Amino acid sequence: MAQVVTPYDGLELLNTAVLMLDEGLTVTYANPAAETLFAQARKQMVGAPFDTALPGNEEFMHRLAHALETQAGFNDNDLLLEVEGYPVHLHCVITPAETGEARLVLEFRELQQQLKIAREAKMLEQQQANRELIRNLAHEIKNPLGGIRGAAQLLERELPDAELREFTQVIVKEADRLQSLMNRLLTPNRLPQIEQVNIHEVMEHVRTLLHAEFPEGLEVKRDYDTSLPEITGDKEQLIQAILNVARNGAQATGGLGEIRMVTRIARQVTIARMRYRHAIAVSIEDDGPGVPPDLADRIFYPLVSGRQGGTGLGLSLAQSFVSQHHGLIEFDSEPGRTRFTLLLPLRTPAETPQ
Repeated sequence: MAQVVTPYDGLELLNTAVLMLDEGLTVTYANPAAETLFAQARKQMVGAPFDTALPGNEEFMHRLAHALETQAGFNDNDLLLEVEGYPVHLHCVITPAETGEARLVLEFRELQQQLKIAREAKMLEQQQANRELIRNLAHEIKNPLGGIRGAAQLLERELPDAELREFTQVIVKEADRLQSLMNRLLTPNRLPQIEQVNIHEVMEHVRTLLHAEFPEGLEVKRDYDTSLPEITGDKEQLIQAILNVARNGAQATGGLGEIRMVTRIARQVTIARMRYRHAIAVSIEDDGPGVPPDLADRIFYPLVSGRQGGTGLGLSLAQSFVSQHHGLIEFDSEPGRTRFTLLLPLRTPAETPQ
């Protein structure tokens, strides 16, 4: 049987959010990008008056009514709409139409989107450069470490004084510590071991490790969407990536705060100029002091840490592991609430680069 093509099929693949309104300003159509932008399912929007679907936007509602009455569209390069109680800056194009019940076509694009795409591209490029630099540096440091450790052990055998042997033991221990650090820097270069992974098994494993590492005072809450499908990936890398992010949050609270682990489906996700229909969004929230503003642009760089005694490798390794799954880690932070979100695409890219 031939597939039935509707007039709106082409709008389903757009990255631009599209709504259609009838003569009563009731929503008659919403595409998937509109679901993502306005954070609600189309079945909730379609059939609802615009001021019910997106409450708190009376002034814009009046402009829509005027456009419908005069049959004259308009553009707004900096429209401020309230979405779920938060202000969102948008570029919008309003066009009169005669398509079925639709009388107005509303197109929205978040102003931050283009900046986000450029920022992601720059970050991925910087990550690649960082990986090459760190890998080369690690190899250069790793080779002489074995010699230093061996020489210290030989020297220790020749020293008659136990107090002097303590110094050679310090050399050996520090060489071992640096060796471990180099191994961690080189670890992301191994090939992923691909299998079907239940993301909630990964989350529960991380939760168990957090409780073991912070047995007193740390509260870990869960908010899972148990309907999520399995993801194709390297289970060990995903465990390590999520654990690094969660451990970072726990350490930010001094091990005495709250960690919230959330899983959701994300739709129409753009990562590195590639569009994906669906991705799993794993969020790790903590109630710590937040990311220092001077570190916000460098938080994923290796050897950059806002914590005294930190190696600055946890988030860098997490981003590397997630990148190997064609994903990305984003974050937003303010004092008392920091959220890192790992976006992991579920399937092959959906057709077009952005």
